[in-house]
Amino acid sequence: MDFKYDLIKKDATCDARLGRISTPHGVIHTPVFMPVGTRGTVKAMTPAQLIELEVEVILGNTYHLYLRPGHELIRNMGGLHRFMNWSGPILTDSGGFQVHSLAALRKMTPDGVIFQSHIDGSRHTLTPELVVRIQEALGSDIMMCLDECTSYPASHETAEKSMNLTIEWARRSRETRSSPSQALFGIIQGGVYPDLRKRCAEEIQAIGFDGYALGGLSVGEPKDDLLMILSETAPLLPPERPRYLMGVGMPEDLVAGVALGIDMFDCVIPTRSARNGLLFTNHENIVIKRAIYREDEKPIEESCDCYTCRNFSRAYLRHLYMAGEILAMTLNTIHNIRYFMRLMERIRESIKRDAYDEFRKDFVRARQVGQAAG
Repeated sequence: MDFKYDLIKKDATCDARLGRISTPHGVIHTPVFMPVGTRGTVKAMTPAQLIELEVEVILGNTYHLYLRPGHELIRNMGGLHRFMNWSGPILTDSGGFQVHSLAALRKMTPDGVIFQSHIDGSRHTLTPELVVRIQEALGSDIMMCLDECTSYPASHETAEKSMNLTIEWARRSRETRSSPSQALFGIIQGGVYPDLRKRCAEEIQAIGFDGYALGGLSVGEPKDDLLMILSETAPLLPPERPRYLMGVGMPEDLVAGVALGIDMFDCVIPTRSARNGLLFTNHENIVIKRAIYREDEKPIEESCDCYTCRNFSRAYLRHLYMAGEILAMTLNTIHNIRYFMRLMERIRESIKRDAYDEFRKDFVRARQVGQAAG
């Protein structure tokens, strides 16, 4: 099965969309949240646990897998799916954001990025061509072009220069692609400047990709700027292609993004928060180390159907976390991932009923009330 996107319906009350992505490794129902498996694993989870949590697609990272264990080794082991024993779809990020975060260890050039490995200090050059070849070796279902992630704040001139580099690298990525069964997404940059985002969207679409991503957001800009760029840019993207908002993952941001027409999200927030003792619920965020949970017999959330909530109390989870037990990471991560999967299920169901705007308002109200009470 090759890559295909079907737009099933658009909500009557806003721009929320219900869709289906078909890939060689299975179907993805959108809107979707993708847990991050940077190094070929979602931290603290087994593939079997992810399946039980009804995760449909995970994200891997080109930069990290290139450095360790190496894309050629993974190719020789049968590709990333076989290597990590994950049978579902995989999206691989280009590594552009990771290189961006290594400001002291990298140098941008028109040809690519020269950087020092954060592991051993060795020098490497990632070009748009190499990034595509690495992802083809990994065998991911969805590949991303190498882009330059614009910092915040950045002047219009700086953002435009970065955007032009991203557009040129997108052309080179498209020309390099040789595996028709693997989708390739273009990335829209341009900082917080609507005119640059518009021009980038037009030029990236002219090159032609299987899907389109909005990058360079959630990098420190005010929330109002994030929503403004989404509302200005999403309508410029072709409705027959999936729209992916990269690296944005707070529940409120997912709900707002869906209303503006976004189909795909990824972020480390649910897994990283779990390891740090922050647990999500429909009404509040629970910091499990707080003393008020020391004798709390309730589950994290009464309505949650995850293994953690069906079997363990807040008191036990607090005990595990305070004792530094590894099990705390696993149980917390199970709950947080399931919370995000259930949230996306509720989102999709509300779009089916043309009731997304009502769902969004109820969700925001419940979270505001819960957080105020907490």
